[in-house]
Amino acid sequence: MQFAVLMGFVLAALAPLMQRWFADRTSLVLALFPALIAAWLFSQAPTVINDGPLLMEWQWVPSLGISLTFMLDGLSLLFGLLISVIGACVLVYAGSYLKGHPDIARFHIALMAFMVSMLGLVLADGLITLFIFWELTSVTSYLLIGFNHTDMQARKSARQGLFVTFAGGLALMAGLILLGIASDQWSLTDIRAMETDLREHALYTPMLICLLLGAFTKSAQFPFHFWLPNAMAAPTPVSAYLHSATMVKAGIYLMARLQPELGGTALWISILSVVGAITLLLGAFMAIHHTNIKKLLAYSTIMALGTLTMLLGIGTEYAMTAFVTFLLAHSLYKGALFMVAGILDHETGTKDVTAMGGLRSLMPVTATIALIAALSLAGVPPLLGFIGKELKFEAVLGAGDFQGLLVVFAFVSAIMTIAVAAIVALRPFYGKRHETPKTPHEAPFGMLMGPALLSVGSLVFGLAPAMFGVDALLTSAASAVAGQPREVALSLWYGVNAALIMSVVSLGLGFLLFKYWDSVRGKLTLLAPLMRYGPEAGYEGLLNGLVRFAEWQTRVLQNGYMRNYILVMLVVLITLLGNSILVRHSPLLAFELDVRFHEAIVVGTMVMGALYATITRSRLGAVVSVGIMGFSIALVFILFSAPDLGITQLLVETLTVILLVLVLFRLPRFSHLSTSLERIRDGSVAAMMGILIFLLIMTAWSINQFESISTYMVENSAPLAFGRNIVNVILVDYRALDTLGEMFVLALAAIGVIAMLKLRHEPESAKPTNDSGNTDSREPYDG
Repeated sequence: MQFAVLMGFVLAALAPLMQRWFADRTSLVLALFPALIAAWLFSQAPTVINDGPLLMEWQWVPSLGISLTFMLDGLSLLFGLLISVIGACVLVYAGSYLKGHPDIARFHIALMAFMVSMLGLVLADGLITLFIFWELTSVTSYLLIGFNHTDMQARKSARQGLFVTFAGGLALMAGLILLGIASDQWSLTDIRAMETDLREHALYTPMLICLLLGAFTKSAQFPFHFWLPNAMAAPTPVSAYLHSATMVKAGIYLMARLQPELGGTALWISILSVVGAITLLLGAFMAIHHTNIKKLLAYSTIMALGTLTMLLGIGTEYAMTAFVTFLLAHSLYKGALFMVAGILDHETGTKDVTAMGGLRSLMPVTATIALIAALSLAGVPPLLGFIGKELKFEAVLGAGDFQGLLVVFAFVSAIMTIAVAAIVALRPFYGKRHETPKTPHEAPFGMLMGPALLSVGSLVFGLAPAMFGVDALLTSAASAVAGQPREVALSLWYGVNAALIMSVVSLGLGFLLFKYWDSVRGKLTLLAPLMRYGPEAGYEGLLNGLVRFAEWQTRVLQNGYMRNYILVMLVVLITLLGNSILVRHSPLLAFELDVRFHEAIVVGTMVMGALYATITRSRLGAVVSVGIMGFSIALVFILFSAPDLGITQLLVETLTVILLVLVLFRLPRFSHLSTSLERIRDGSVAAMMGILIFLLIMTAWSINQFESISTYMVENSAPLAFGRNIVNVILVDYRALDTLGEMFVLALAAIGVIAMLKLRHEPESAKPTNDSGNTDSREPYDG
């Protein structure tokens, strides 16, 4: 498993080279990889079904106990087969659909990386591994949805999908961390083997909510459903893959994987059942509102995802059987129908089903494929979709909580699903012939092979599920979801019961809705203004609000005035450090006032000089005050036995005063550039900063976590460094590298000053001109 994932990323990286080597056959060559993955999974199926899960571990960061762990059980086997088989079909399909596209190599990179990320996600056993691949699917799907990057709508849709799924990813990360903390395990296998029940843990509610938020955003559950239809801006191969068996099923997979450990509670049942039911009904109404064939299929996908979520919420034995059956059926017929939609767009030049008609005679193979897949979508026997619909009705009829609501929602959505199936399969191919932007003809073999294989699978698996091992595969998957053995025995005939009656009635009403679709659609357009207040409007409002907040923040904090930058930094520093000092330490408690009279005079002189420098309107007076303050500091150094520092301070202050006096006559007239309130603000901040520095010094003086090194320096300066001046020894021996660095800094500053002094203002007439009289010496670009 690790080798397969690694090789997938290697092939993704090599896709541009392979495009140069194999040209138009690159897609066929790359399709061999998922085909081989599918073959390997088929070979492991008997072991998984009969003997149990396969576990593989790869040490990633052994020192931290982090490893990439993979598990192949019934659920991951089902998903892995869907990802690999449909992935191979999509690659073959894309080779013809995007033939001659200048960026097809970039498409191959993103699609292969996405495929491997999905495989890694469904095979992951470690929580960290699962999250890594979860985020990789978000990134790679962003690249796929925004493949046509010159299209504004494609970029906007890709960004929307990325923001929504990344927000869900943050919630998922929090949920997985809480799950790891609550279980004290970071492997799904170890969590499953625990004797304690996580449902009774104090962290269960926040953990479950975070995990479900992550799953809902990925699988387009209400109110996060709006990104999926907008993702139809992607090329059709992307839509066929992401929205049939891969990305939108990632959240469904996560909920199914966690069902044994976290499912069955009132919170789980209520959230999944209600959210799933609302999602499927919303998708049903939105589907019949559109004429864009890809949007029709996108909203029908939302219906299917809501159905799967609802079945997980119900959680009964029938619900688990219906879940895995409906999952397989939907992946097959939806992948085929999306590819059919791409064929129609590719050959006619339009996605509008009302602009198509009478194409059956020109595209007979495509029409047959569309009919078979649509019959499965509608739930017509003997297709696999019929069995899935029957089991779905049985599950909602046997639901405990919300039974009446779920039955009504499932029945109404089934009617609209049948109408959507009829619209997709009948409207483009039958009836009056319409003129289209392109002259339609049958699609090439490469575009027909994938949807034909998937639609035939829907038919064959419905006719003889036991013969092709579907029963055994779904039994293993249902057992993994339920957390205990389940038996799945699919059949086209379960007898005359309520589910069969609901199926027959829904078929009749669905075809009736299709017959009057144009008038119904016209009435639904009256509700279009309500969409301005839906979840997508909330997303746009939040995004615009974030942009406006960023603009305001930039105006306030990054306004181009250095004084404001300094003010903000000082306020933040005062707040953080002051709070830390006052909360954690009490430096003033250890303070003892032992100041002699002459020391107080020196300090008082220093303070008076500083105060006078801030209030005087005379620049010369301010310079003299600053000099007095500096000379007072030098006197403090001398009083406390640091003559070297005192002499250095005296020299620096003398030079500073001289330089300031020399530049005084070049300064403009003195004027107040700030208001009284601004001066009070600045003075307050300065005072607090001074107090903070005082508190820092007192804190450092009162806390002795380590033994002082001053004694060591006094005792060893002469015998080790051969110097009796301890300060000099510290500077040139103990801190030699530090002193050397300071010398380099001073040298560079001196060089900079010399370079600036050597600059001379060059007169305008001395600048060289070109023939046109322009002072720009660069040659003009003549193209």
